[in-house]
Amino acid sequence: MAHAVRTRERILSAAANLLDREGRAAVSTRAVCAAAGVQPPTLYRLFGDKDGLLDALADYGFERYLVEKQALGQTDDPVADLRRCWDLHVDFGLSRPASYILMYGEGRYRGDTAAGLETIGILRRAVARVAAAGRLRMSVERATRLMHANGLGVVLSLISTPPPERDPGLSAAAFEHVLRTITTVGDGRPPAPVSVASRAAALREALRESGTTALTRSEAALLADWLDRLADADADAHADVGVGEGEVADAGRAAREPSSGRRDGRDAHR
Repeated sequence: MAHAVRTRERILSAAANLLDREGRAAVSTRAVCAAAGVQPPTLYRLFGDKDGLLDALADYGFERYLVEKQALGQTDDPVADLRRCWDLHVDFGLSRPASYILMYGEGRYRGDTAAGLETIGILRRAVARVAAAGRLRMSVERATRLMHANGLGVVLSLISTPPPERDPGLSAAAFEHVLRTITTVGDGRPPAPVSVASRAAALREALRESGTTALTRSEAALLADWLDRLADADADAHADVGVGEGEVADAGRAAREPSSGRRDGRDAHR
C-alpha cells in the first residue's frame, strides 16, 4: 500500500511538472510514464485511464493551491485578508495557467474534492469575518459566490491574453469593483451607515458561530433563511434599478419566495 501511494505521488508530480512546463498537450500517458519512470500498466492500474489521471492531476493542483492558501493566515483586518486571498488566487492562476485551466476551465469543474471544497471554505470564512464585523452588504453565501466567480473570470481572461497585452491593473480594479458591491467599505468614500442588510449578515454569522441551542433546528433554519433574504435585499434592489415595467423585479421577488426544499437544503449545509 505504501509503495502504491509513493508511486501515485511520483506519477502526479511528474505529470504536474509536464503540465506546468509544457502545457496540456504534453501530458500524454507515454510522456508521464517516461517522466515518472513507470510502465503504462502501472499508470492505468492507479488511475484507470487518461481521464482518471487528469482528474487526479486537477485534485493535485487544488492540494497545492490549498497549501498556499492555508499559509496566508489572518490579520486584524478582514477586508485586507480578503484582498490577500484574491491576490493569491490570481497569482496562482497566472503562475500555473495550464493547471488552473485544468482545475477550473474546460467546461468541467473539478473542485468537488476535499481540497477543492476547502479552498472555497477558506474564502467563505474570510467573507464571513467581514460579515461578522458588520461590513457586508449581502449574505455570506452570495458574497462568496460573487468573489469566486469574479476571480475566475479575471484569471481566465488574463490567461487568454498574451502577456505583453495584459492590463497590469485589471486584477486590482476587478477586486475593488467586487469589494464595492459586497461591502460597505473599500470605495474611497466615507463608510456607509450600518444598514439592515449588514446587520442581518452579521447576525447570521454570529448565530452560526455561537452554536446556540435557543432555537430548534427548524427555527434556526427558518431564521437563517430570513436573515439571508434580508442581507441580499439591498443587492437585489440595486440589480433591479432601471428595469422596465417591473418584470425583472417581479422575477427577483418570485425567486426569493421560500419553499420547503430551499430551507431543507440550507439546513443541510449549515
